[in-house]
Amino acid sequence: MDSESSKSAFNQIMEAINAKGVNMIGLHGMPGVGKTTLAKEVGKHAREQKLFDKVVMFTMSQNPNIRTIQDKVAEMFGLNFDKNTEEGRAEELFRSMQRVNKILVIVDDLWEEFKMESIGIPFGDDHEGCKILLTTRRQQVCTKMNCKEIQLGILSKDEAWVLFRDKAGLEDDCSTLNDVAKEVAAQCKGLPLAIVVVAKALKGESLNEWRDANQRFKDSTHLYDEEVLGGVLEPLKLSYDYLKKGINQMTGINDIQMCFLLCSLFPEDEEIDTEILITCGIGVGLFPYVSLIEDKRKKIVEALKKLKKSGLLLETDGADTIRIHDVIRDFAHWLTSTGENRFMVKDTLKEWPHMDESYTAIALWNCSSIIKIFPDKVEFSKLKTLFLVGERKRKRDDFLVVFGTFFEEMKALQVLLLQRVSFSLKGLPSLPNLKTLWCYKCRLKNFSSSLTNMRSLEILALIGTEIDEISEELVKLSALKYLRLSNVGVEREMNIPPNLVSRLTSLQELHVISANNLNLLELKSLSRLTALSLELSANQIPLEDFVLPKLQRYGVVVGEIYAVNREAFIRTLVILDYSSSLSAFNNLFCNVEELILWDVGGQKNIVPSIDEMGVNELTSLHLASCDDMEFLIDTKNDQGSTVAFSNLVELKISSMVSLKGLCYGVSPTRFLQNLKQVSIKDCEELQVIFQIDKLSERMKYQTPLLSNLTELSLHSLPKLKMIWEVKPSHRAIASLQSLKVVRIESCHNLKTIFSPCLALSMLHLQELDISYCDRLEQVIGFGQEGEIIENDCLLYCWPKLRVLSIHHCESLKYISTNTLIQSLESVYIENCHQLIQIYNMEQNIVLPELGSQESLTNLKLILLPELKYMWNGPNHYLHRVEITKCDKLTYLFSEITARTLVHLQFLEIRNCYSLEHLIGEAENMDEIDISNTKDQSPLFLPNLKGVRIAKCENLKYLCSSQALPYLESIEIEDCPRLIQIFNMEKNKDGFGLQGFPLLESIYLSNCPQLLHVFKNDSSLCCWPKLRSLRIQYCPNLKYVCATTWTQGLQSLESVYITECSQLIQVFNMEQNKHGQDIVLPELGSQNDSSLCCWPKLRSLRIQYCPNLKYVCATTWTQGLQSLESVYITECSQLIQVFNMEQNKHGQDIVLPELGSQNHCWTKLKTLQIEDCQLLKYMFANTLSQGFPLLESLYLKNCPQLLQVFSSTEERDVIGDHILLNVPLLKNLEVSNCPQISCFIVQAQHIEELVLSNVGNSRQLCNTDVPVLNEGCIVVGNHEEVFQVQGGYSFSSIKKLKLRNLFEARVIWNDFAQVVTLENLTTLTLSDCKKLRYIFSPMMARSLSHLKDLSIEGCEEIERLILDKDQVSSSSSNGDTSHQPMSFRNLTWITVTNCKNLNSLFPFGFVPVLPMLESLIVKRNSKLEQVFELEKKVEVVAEEKMKFDNLKGLLLEELPGLIQFCPKGYHFVFPEMMQLKVRDCPKLTTGFFIDSQRFVHCKTKAPQMVEQDAVEESTTVQNAIFNENIDWNRCLRESQLPHIT
Repeated sequence: MDSESSKSAFNQIMEAINAKGVNMIGLHGMPGVGKTTLAKEVGKHAREQKLFDKVVMFTMSQNPNIRTIQDKVAEMFGLNFDKNTEEGRAEELFRSMQRVNKILVIVDDLWEEFKMESIGIPFGDDHEGCKILLTTRRQQVCTKMNCKEIQLGILSKDEAWVLFRDKAGLEDDCSTLNDVAKEVAAQCKGLPLAIVVVAKALKGESLNEWRDANQRFKDSTHLYDEEVLGGVLEPLKLSYDYLKKGINQMTGINDIQMCFLLCSLFPEDEEIDTEILITCGIGVGLFPYVSLIEDKRKKIVEALKKLKKSGLLLETDGADTIRIHDVIRDFAHWLTSTGENRFMVKDTLKEWPHMDESYTAIALWNCSSIIKIFPDKVEFSKLKTLFLVGERKRKRDDFLVVFGTFFEEMKALQVLLLQRVSFSLKGLPSLPNLKTLWCYKCRLKNFSSSLTNMRSLEILALIGTEIDEISEELVKLSALKYLRLSNVGVEREMNIPPNLVSRLTSLQELHVISANNLNLLELKSLSRLTALSLELSANQIPLEDFVLPKLQRYGVVVGEIYAVNREAFIRTLVILDYSSSLSAFNNLFCNVEELILWDVGGQKNIVPSIDEMGVNELTSLHLASCDDMEFLIDTKNDQGSTVAFSNLVELKISSMVSLKGLCYGVSPTRFLQNLKQVSIKDCEELQVIFQIDKLSERMKYQTPLLSNLTELSLHSLPKLKMIWEVKPSHRAIASLQSLKVVRIESCHNLKTIFSPCLALSMLHLQELDISYCDRLEQVIGFGQEGEIIENDCLLYCWPKLRVLSIHHCESLKYISTNTLIQSLESVYIENCHQLIQIYNMEQNIVLPELGSQESLTNLKLILLPELKYMWNGPNHYLHRVEITKCDKLTYLFSEITARTLVHLQFLEIRNCYSLEHLIGEAENMDEIDISNTKDQSPLFLPNLKGVRIAKCENLKYLCSSQALPYLESIEIEDCPRLIQIFNMEKNKDGFGLQGFPLLESIYLSNCPQLLHVFKNDSSLCCWPKLRSLRIQYCPNLKYVCATTWTQGLQSLESVYITECSQLIQVFNMEQNKHGQDIVLPELGSQNDSSLCCWPKLRSLRIQYCPNLKYVCATTWTQGLQSLESVYITECSQLIQVFNMEQNKHGQDIVLPELGSQNHCWTKLKTLQIEDCQLLKYMFANTLSQGFPLLESLYLKNCPQLLQVFSSTEERDVIGDHILLNVPLLKNLEVSNCPQISCFIVQAQHIEELVLSNVGNSRQLCNTDVPVLNEGCIVVGNHEEVFQVQGGYSFSSIKKLKLRNLFEARVIWNDFAQVVTLENLTTLTLSDCKKLRYIFSPMMARSLSHLKDLSIEGCEEIERLILDKDQVSSSSSNGDTSHQPMSFRNLTWITVTNCKNLNSLFPFGFVPVLPMLESLIVKRNSKLEQVFELEKKVEVVAEEKMKFDNLKGLLLEELPGLIQFCPKGYHFVFPEMMQLKVRDCPKLTTGFFIDSQRFVHCKTKAPQMVEQDAVEESTTVQNAIFNENIDWNRCLRESQLPHIT
């Protein structure tokens, strides 16, 4: 039952989830109030409504396991971790979740403040689309985590009573019992958990029992003092006490109560394995008067069922696990905190706890392997149960190491459970009372020798555990009744000694669940055996005269198979790849419950070939690749009395090439009467599945055939003609009354799915999925069986059908004819080329409610080329519509339907060629009475939030003008005939366009005929929440909106417009009667906030709009205080970006109270203007001091640009120059702006500077730049680029490019003192005609990161590096001349057209260019030497120097070049790929190659130039001098002389 509190909390949560700016929601409340249940309901609702792309839920608990949570979340996102650390996994998960747009994360049971980032969950600024809902008992947790806090309160008195009455099974009357029950219900204090537990405990009890319970409540008020559990403690105590009476002398309490307490030993929120629980229960002596393990098992299972019915335990998804609620677990811990049965449970153990010896049960989970004080021995004389579990880690060998002596003083120990534990030394000591030993993933040294110390052991389980061997010592365990072995040892196959098992004569249960060498003949000696789990190979089955024993439970697998449960929970037999006789399994076939046969040959049927008795206990049958099998049963030789498959619930058949049907002959009695699930796949001969015409006469008096069938799945049955073959006379004996899910795929011969008689019975059908059925014409077929239908207009009612999915059915014409589907939620139809209409209703049976589809929430139609109509009736619940490639659809909804679509929120249409508009005009609507239609709106689509339309070639408009108050986004692209979005001329109802109060985003692309986004002549458009405007490729668009208030764009954050060739102005302001824009005084006289017309605009990007003149005609400077990024390019008519409003004197209006603000552009980070030929001003009347966050400034190709910034403040102007203080500026580029006024930039952190063709040289070259107290950059055509003062350096600069600065003579003044360039990577100088030098020696030595050097057309440069003699002593800051010159990262060098350049680089003892890859030197007429030997260097003997990375060398048109390498040096280029030397007539350096094709070069001595000396070496003689060279390593015809 939904309480008012839970409804209110649910609504608040959903409101918070949908609210912007809320990323974390905290649901808090008392324990047991229903927080987890409500959170699950929220998650379910979010999934069903598709509010999020992903919904994830996990539990934190008091001691969260981060790795386990990360694994669970990662699985939801399909992520496999590459890293192993929690931090690394968190980072991977973080990135993966950021790629998903909308995520809901539900964090259950949070106990303290927690950083979600440690798991890897992004939210807030990192992921605005990720919402987190957390549940907690503690409100302060919500407060600390800045949650939107929501409280879940208790039930009201009336709500509590209704819930209590329902759970207790009481009638709603005025009996005395009810009077007492109401008093008991009131004691539960409105807590749902307490109500459920107590009501279930007292259900069916007498009046005296109820009165006794009521009195006990009243007498136990002391329990209210318990802080942890509060009001829930007393009801739980009552429920616990009402468990079945009877004290167990061994445990001192009732057996069912002990079962409950054992569950509390397991970790919080753990799914508890019932097999472990059963073996532990047997170990502590539950049900001592029952001798057989099988009977004890049944008793314990029965006890667990009673505990679940009482509400003290919870169901799980698995049949073999249970769970205990964390509140009830806390209650159990409270119970065992005192008294004779004292328990201690630690979910995570980092340090050894303080304990006394009075405990009877201890459970220590996740014990860290680094516990510092782990005792060698502890005294627990009363301890009967010990769970000792190592920490969960990925490493297989990471065990908790325990000494055997640890257990020496635990003589009373009965149950020992070990996980991830390693024993050292002598193994286990003497444990005389130990009954159960369960080891999982342990390492037990000397285990065999320890067995003699456990003479009372009855249950031994070794799973994934390393022991020395499975030895004969097991025989000494004379009391052993239960043996479980799985992956024991280190070998793949367990080695069981011969004749060992046959001597374990007390065994009642044997479970060997991995490959083994067991001899099955030994099982004959185990006369007490009742349960068996075995994994066998076919070779282990004796060939003759062997039959497995009769068993009560078994799980036998023959052959290798994965994903099959080998446990003996139910009687399971799996046989794979087996062609021998099946006689060895005869004793199992008679009572088998689950039978799996894969690739089993020689059997034509199951009955009678495998079992003549009819396998009537079989509940699940899986058949695959049994090539000889033709039918499940053959009754041709039977008289019809056989009972077969009477309890079969699940039938799965696949790849059965000979299967012809299910039954051959007359169907037997009770045949398939309990069948619920059918899946048949890849059976190429199957033509009919259910042949109901072959039923015996007695079937008419039994339960209708197929009446329990809930799920039917058919796949790839190429010859299937009919699913059901029903004669008219047999209609009464077949029914699909329980059928819920039908999935049919690739059944190409099917023409219909359901016969009319069966369709009438399908009252519970929920999901219908049909695909790739080429000949399917109708879902319901008529007249196929020749039956006569009395009413030709028979109405088929499928009241619960929720999901309808049909795709790739080429012949389908109608989805449903005369079918009433009231609960349909989702429709998905794709690629049905003949489909004409979705619902074909006969006119003479149309009722007002017919065809209303009132519950339909999601509709998806794809590739239906013949579809012309959908339906005309109302729909009140449709939430999302997606239509794609429905070429004949001219409109979507009739006017009636459109007015009733009050919940439609999202509409997406793609590739609908004929679609002209969304809503069609009423036609013949008088035939349908709509007077009683509820929730009809005067507006069309009144709650529509999002519209997305693409590639609809004939779309003219969406609909007539309606107020769409909830519209949030519009996306339209590739609609070539779209003129305007709303057709104002069709507004016949008088509903004017009042505005779009919630509209947040507009996206328009490639709509060439679009003239206006919104056109309205009567009122102004107000878009108070519009955040994003994106328009592209709309060549006829002139305005976004014809009339707009400047104050109507208060929330605008982003504007992006591109390729709109006719766009004149983005927003055209409303004008008054004098033709003036309405801003002042009518609007401007309002409060100050109205003056900020775009207060939230962050990003402005406009490109390729050649007719755009203004972004907005009237804009307040103060109205752009949030602007962060401006990018405008290729707007050739743009005059001014923001045109400031002027007063009557023609002056820009800056109000005194606003004008006093110094930082009017306080958030601007990026400004980029390119290719705007008429642009003269960027910002008029702007304070140059107002850019504290500016990081990037780019001005390119604006030939008319006069100024970017202007100011009237004296402090902003130095002489004729505007001073721009931009402390965070990193990137500055001014290129091809010849008219721009000079400005000075103070930017200490500049990283990239590009100045090219800046300023008029005649105007600016004589202007003196004032000397400042700080370093600065002069943007203009001046002698100095950088002005350096007082200790200031430009050390952060990385890229420097100067082009066409004709007046620049020096880059840095006084550079030797303060400028260091340790971060410079790229230097480009081009056409700086008067520049004479670049670096000082000290500066050159700081160029440790320079990679790319390019110098072109710098005609006055004589040297790249100033000689130290040219550096004034006043500017010298320490002598660094002794340091060698080396450019250790310089990789690419280009020097061209520098006619006064004499040499490039100084050359010393160390490699000057160790990383050089490319050197290009061209057209430098006075260059004599590339490498100039430093004066202090003297060459005594020939020096060889390698350039290990040089791949390309180009020397061209260098008439003065004498030498490449200095005299006395021998250069080697092992990686040279290309060498080109041309027009260097004076070159004395020769080039040659060696046997390894390494290139070498040497320079002739002077005497060698004048005459050929006899002593000249052969190498130099063979070298090429002053000749053109064009050599490429890859070209054979390219040659150089070889060294001899």
